[in-house]
Amino acid sequence: MPIHSLLVNPVTPDPSRGAESTTARGGYAGIYPDEVPRRPRSQRRRPPLPVRDGTGPSRVRMPPEIGRAPGAAAESAPPATIAAYLAARFPVDADRIAEKIAAGEVVDADGVPVTARTPFEPGAEVFYYRDPPREDPVPFGLRVLHRDERLLVVDKPHFLASMPRGRHIAETALVRLRRSTGIDAVAPAHRLDRLTAGVLVFTVDPGVRRAYQELFAAGEVRKTYEAVCAAPPSVPLPAVLRSRIVKDRGVHRAYETPGAPNAETAVERAPGGEHVRVRVRPATGKTHQIRVHLASIGAPIMWDPLYGTDPDPDPADGDDAARPDFSRPLQLLARSLEFTDPFTGARRRFVSERALELW
Repeated sequence: MPIHSLLVNPVTPDPSRGAESTTARGGYAGIYPDEVPRRPRSQRRRPPLPVRDGTGPSRVRMPPEIGRAPGAAAESAPPATIAAYLAARFPVDADRIAEKIAAGEVVDADGVPVTARTPFEPGAEVFYYRDPPREDPVPFGLRVLHRDERLLVVDKPHFLASMPRGRHIAETALVRLRRSTGIDAVAPAHRLDRLTAGVLVFTVDPGVRRAYQELFAAGEVRKTYEAVCAAPPSVPLPAVLRSRIVKDRGVHRAYETPGAPNAETAVERAPGGEHVRVRVRPATGKTHQIRVHLASIGAPIMWDPLYGTDPDPDPADGDDAARPDFSRPLQLLARSLEFTDPFTGARRRFVSERALELW
């Protein structure tokens, strides 16, 4: 039984409501978690290394805590050097990181090269360029829908990540745009899942970036998606689905769990078509929210590798498959975005020119 509250035939939702990491990790047991909490974006310093060939440097923050946890093993004592910490946290890349340190390619927040003897400092940050992984090209273009002195709005294809993450570096919307425009300051105002196509907004001026990002974070962007479902929903539409969605680190699928709702999705039936077509307006932006909510009412999205009618029970990469089936794109499209521009006060609306294959 899906864990969500449901409003059937609801009042129309308020239109003002919206909805670069490294690889394998080790860690110091008992002291440092595998994932060190990030500083709030407003507190992060600008990286001392510039964008290179469209990609920025990786940032690694040393854990802010110091001292051994009660009952922890002796080997979990704080490391003596930054090099030792990096080797333990990223064991798969330990030799390559050591080579980069020896070559002076790992620097601190002031741009000073880290050496093998640089002492560990809680909360310190280091930066370096990752070696680009081997990537299969995504055989779909990135269309520009709008460009002005502040914004660059694109029509992202399926299978193209919004920004570098994991094995996807060059084959991302961000790197493609930086390379094609020559503007290293291009940055995303929000994100779309790699398997989702549609409208994606970037900023071209660092001075305006935060204002647009805050629109999305505050839910002040009206988003409309289109989806083709594999089966009719088990509830009458239109409806608003509310539930608590959680995605654990290292687990590909998100899931619903009891508790205060943190995700809200309005769903309505779209007329026509051979398949079940719906329009969706998320009021929040949890990972895989639309996919989870539609699956929870018995209407999973067509060709969804995680939540579909025949998902892989143990997907090696989840949505991150190294060799995806480009002939079966997830039937989910971010059709439009609408918001009040924080600088001009004008109402802005951007619409995807793409069409879902089964729509």
